Amino acid sequence: MADNDQILRLPMPGPTPLEPPAEWEGLRRRCPVADVELPSGDRAKFLSRYDDVRAILSDPRFARPTAADEGAARIAPEGAGGPAADGDSSLAIPQTGERHQRWRRRVSKYFTAKRMAQLRPAMARTAEALIDDMVAQGQPGDLKAALGFPLPVYVICDILGVPAEDRDRFSHWSDAFLNVTRLSGEQSAASQAEFTAYMSAHIAATRAEPGEDLISMLIKETAADGAGMSDAELLTTAMGLLVAGHETTANMIGKMTAMLLADRGRWERLLEDPSLVRGAVEEALRLDANLGFGLRRYLTEDVEVAGEVLPSGTTVVCGMPSANRDERAFDDPDDMVLTRTPNPHLTFGAGPHSCLGQALARTELQVVLEVMLRKLPGLRLAVPVEELPRVEGLLVGGLTAVPVRW
Repeated sequence: MADNDQILRLPMPGPTPLEPPAEWEGLRRRCPVADVELPSGDRAKFLSRYDDVRAILSDPRFARPTAADEGAARIAPEGAGGPAADGDSSLAIPQTGERHQRWRRRVSKYFTAKRMAQLRPAMARTAEALIDDMVAQGQPGDLKAALGFPLPVYVICDILGVPAEDRDRFSHWSDAFLNVTRLSGEQSAASQAEFTAYMSAHIAATRAEPGEDLISMLIKETAADGAGMSDAELLTTAMGLLVAGHETTANMIGKMTAMLLADRGRWERLLEDPSLVRGAVEEALRLDANLGFGLRRYLTEDVEVAGEVLPSGTTVVCGMPSANRDERAFDDPDDMVLTRTPNPHLTFGAGPHSCLGQALARTELQVVLEVMLRKLPGLRLAVPVEELPRVEGLLVGGLTAVPVRW
């Protein structure tokens, strides 16, 4: 419990969109396993220290809770959440064991370092064109709307073979997929039904005329060995990748840029030495205080964490952003050190459920930062940091707009 015996409620907002909540430091020092209440009213345990978060995330026994897990804490009130928020048990991707690892192996073949390197030139050209369009429209501009959102959409649509012209529909469907309190249960369910119908039709069309995209590859492998994905698994995979492949990266482009521009010295240093781009991306990922709810895990066995035994059936919320600022794991944890190495942050999770698309996300963030430095050296925020508008009501955190001048 917190020191004042008041239950903590998630999400915990920081004083500004880029700063961490004051509670995190106190939790790490005095209460590393804290009782928290989710928007649903359900209770869970919140882990704030690096070693504890990493241990739970790395444990192959535990996965994201589903609606079928007895007593699992729901995030959204009255079951209104989207599939990612409330663990729709109808989603077909296996969560644990060999079936899960087999699924990961099939999908991860498309996200190798070699494939990401092949994508870089096209990503850079797209980023340059989007920036040119933003500049042509005059300042101030919204970096998220002009660059942060469309770039990852174009990339993931190309990977999945989905028409990028439908990107506005994808944005709405993603919100429903990740909904906590933004939409009603009826709105979320209706959007999910539309999304399912759309992607089912796309998979059927791809099956009739396969190409070189990821969905085509998975269909071909299934036809070749007979042991590939079922139709339900293929549908869930395509929907999940479309959401994860653009929503989180679009948010991160905006947050990374805001972090670097909040202290002009950081931007100037990158202009002087562009070789620091990779380190800057990793530090932005580590310092992201507005990540959302953190990753949940449902304990199927009793587990001891920081000296406390958590019983089977407990829902644990792994506070990766707090863990990423743990002074036990990082020197000067609240400073943005562009040369920090190693940088074993937990933003992409850890272990058997770590983010499949992290190589893609890193590549997009590196490319967009390189292009911005080259084309917009005078870039600056057009509003004070505290006025940056936050994403509300979704499982993920971010900024709804990033007003800039150049």
